[in-house]
Amino acid sequence: MRAKGVHATRVDITVPFFDVDSMDVVWHGHYVKYLEIARCALLDELGHNYTRMKDTGYVWPIIDIQLRYARAARFGQVLAVRAELVEWENRLKIHYTVSDAASGERLTRASTIQVAVRVADGEMQLVSPGVFIADIERGLARHDARRSNGTPP
Repeated sequence: MRAKGVHATRVDITVPFFDVDSMDVVWHGHYVKYLEIARCALLDELGHNYTRMKDTGYVWPIIDIQLRYARAARFGQVLAVRAELVEWENRLKIHYTVSDAASGERLTRASTIQVAVRVADGEMQLVSPGVFIADIERGLARHDARRSNGTPP
């Protein structure tokens, strides 16, 4: 069973023609791009996007990615890509669900793991940098406060 995320965001993506193969289905490699779009939206919401990461002296390469395809996406289909923050204190783990936006039918499940690497010396960090943890926890608190006030996050 997958761990439940502490914060999630959803982006809708309409499958463009250049993402499909000769069978009119999305080529499997393009799902990674859809995950990236959702991950960027999630990190933007939490206040520690890739620009902020770089500004703080760290990059966050993906060291593991898991994808499980249940059904193919097709040209013109609107996909709901949900990204959920699962872990952030020692590594960044995000779970994803790609569904048909109209029906809610799940098409793909995925997860990514990223680790902090200090730009100055290329050293992989065994725990997430304090600035990252602080930004994420501030972002989570901000979204919790908005939810409790009835304000959309």
